Amino acid sequence: MTAPLIGLTLDVDAPRGIAKAPHYSLRATYTGAVAKAGGLPLCLPHEPGMVEAYADTLAGLVVTGGGFDVDPAHFGDNTRHATVRTKEGRTNFELGIVNAMLKRDKPVLGICGGEQLINVILGGTLIQHIEDEVRDSLLHEQPNPRTEPGHRVRLKEGSLLQKIVGGTELPVNSAHHQAVKTVGPGIVVNATAPDGVIEGIEDPRHRFCLGVQWHPELDVSEGDGKIFAAFIDAAKAS
Repeated sequence: MTAPLIGLTLDVDAPRGIAKAPHYSLRATYTGAVAKAGGLPLCLPHEPGMVEAYADTLAGLVVTGGGFDVDPAHFGDNTRHATVRTKEGRTNFELGIVNAMLKRDKPVLGICGGEQLINVILGGTLIQHIEDEVRDSLLHEQPNPRTEPGHRVRLKEGSLLQKIVGGTELPVNSAHHQAVKTVGPGIVVNATAPDGVIEGIEDPRHRFCLGVQWHPELDVSEGDGKIFAAFIDAAKAS
C-alpha cells in the first residue's frame, strides 16, 4: 500500500540572514515519527489560498507545537497574560487547514500547541498561564530533558486514546505553560495530569481527531509510538 501523505504544520521564525526574510522551521523528530509509522511526511508552507488544495491532497494532518500561543481573542478572552506570545500568520493558517481537514473527516493529530488550537476550533478555551490559574500545579515545563518523562497522565477508560495506548496511565514529557481550560460540546477529555490539568482531547464525531498536550514524536514511551501508528492507520483509510 502507498504510504499516506501526511501534512505537518511549520513554525515560522523572525527574519534573519542575508535576505532578512522569515524562516520556516520544524524539528526533524516530527517528520521522523510520521515516517517511522508508515506515513509520507510533507511540510506545509503557510499559504492560506492553498488550504483547500492541501486538504484535498493530504490523507492526514499533524498540527505541531511551538514556542508561541493562540491569541486569547480566538477563544473570547478580553485580557492577555504577560507571557502570551502569538504568531498570527501561523495560527490563521492552522485554523484554516484544520477546519478544511475536519470538513472532509480526514485524520487530524494535534501536539502540544496543536492540541490547544484544535480545542479552540472545537469551541473550547485555554488556561493562559498554568502557574497563575492552577493551584499547586506540576512543573509542566519540566526541567529534565524532553526525551524523558516529566509526569504521568491518567487515561479516560473507553476513549480513543485509551484504546490506542492501552492501560490506565501513560508517562509523558511536558513542555507547556498553557493548557485546555474548557472543552466544547461533545468533546471528550481523554487524559489528565495529577494536578487536574487536561492533557488530551478527542472529538468522537470524527473518525480521528485527537490532541495530546505532550510530545509523542520524542518517543518517551511505547504509547507514543502507538499514537502515531493509529493516526497513520486512520490516514490509510482516508
